[in-house]
Amino acid sequence: MSERTTARHTSTTPGTGYGRVSTDTMRSIVESRRKRRTFWQQLGLIGPAFVAGAWQFGPGNLTTAVQAGSGYQYALIWVIVISTILMIFLTDMSVRLGIKSPVSLIASIKDHLGGWVGVAAGIGIFLITLCFSVGNAVGSGLGLSMLFGGNPIMWTVICTVAVAALLLLRNVYRVIEKVLVGIVALMAIAFVASAFIANPDWAAAASGLVPTVPDGSWLLIVALVGTNFSINAAFYTSYGTKERGRTEDDYRDVTVVDTIPGIIAPGIMTALVIVVAAAVLGKTGEAAPTIVALAGIFEPLAGPIGSTVFALGFFGAAFSSMIANATAGGTMLADGLGRGASSSSITAKIVSGSILAFGILVTLVFQASPIQLIVIAQALTIFIAPVLAALILVMANRTSLMGAMRNKWWQNVAGIIGLVAVLALSIRLLFTLIGG
Repeated sequence: MSERTTARHTSTTPGTGYGRVSTDTMRSIVESRRKRRTFWQQLGLIGPAFVAGAWQFGPGNLTTAVQAGSGYQYALIWVIVISTILMIFLTDMSVRLGIKSPVSLIASIKDHLGGWVGVAAGIGIFLITLCFSVGNAVGSGLGLSMLFGGNPIMWTVICTVAVAALLLLRNVYRVIEKVLVGIVALMAIAFVASAFIANPDWAAAASGLVPTVPDGSWLLIVALVGTNFSINAAFYTSYGTKERGRTEDDYRDVTVVDTIPGIIAPGIMTALVIVVAAAVLGKTGEAAPTIVALAGIFEPLAGPIGSTVFALGFFGAAFSSMIANATAGGTMLADGLGRGASSSSITAKIVSGSILAFGILVTLVFQASPIQLIVIAQALTIFIAPVLAALILVMANRTSLMGAMRNKWWQNVAGIIGLVAVLALSIRLLFTLIGG
């Protein structure tokens, strides 16, 4: 038998080593081609990270960004860039945890680190959502009052009732996901357009990428990190990933079409808001103190109706964040208490309602300075962020849970940097509040 005949025989005859390798290789190629998604199928993977992005880009984010630009011009853009990079890494860890966790992330925390740790995680996220609920309640009322007139408190109540009605729907996550992705897309278009029409000093904006800390800016920096490096939003991404039934085979495509763009989008929008605010309002060197002053950033885009455009964006940011915030807080506290990991559970809906009620209550009590109230509420979230960051980092390194999807060394480096950053800022905020 010739060499050519022998080779042909060994490559096709079952039972030989070469035959098995060749058959397995061909099967892998066929399966790979079969699993390759079309463009439209990949778009269908968009969801959980964009929900996290919508949660990030709430009224607190918009308010602090405008104050950063109006008060310090381009100097704080670096905060957004670093926060966005770190947010991508934490969100990616959460996506992988959502894929690998048998039931939910908090359930896995209970299994691996102890039941009390899972309960603490649920309570911690609930407390953060309470802080965010204040900005959402204030923002929704202010936005609609600018559009239609009337008392902002009345509009806050109406928005809260509308969100509560949404949360009562069956399959609530899918409904919320579609609403939030649409709102984020519309806001992105408005902010990109306004950034270029305002004709900012792009060279000065580029200099804002170099970290500096202007005098009196620490509280604002902490608030910017609290909204843009939103660890609670990253944490909740694992729940959206699990609810959508993502698998290891989906991970690469999910990263490309959802995780990275879903987190970069609000980061870019926030940076552009700072740029526009610096160009339009930053000449005075004083932070915009009222909602009307904030609305001045859209005058170059829409002239006399710029305030209307701003009001729509502000309301969209508040309403989208209100939905995501109440849903996430309700779901994760219910999970921490062992009452189920679904946003559709009775306990989750009750907790979500209490979050909405808290937002209205604080809005009613503190009506004198709503803009400053939003900034302080956003900053306070930084106290709990280190705990959640540590939990994500620890769980993403559990080989027994993650297997081949556990963190690589460079992912751990980014995670540790993020953890140290929020821990340092929480300490700094504590001293700032004590000193103030």
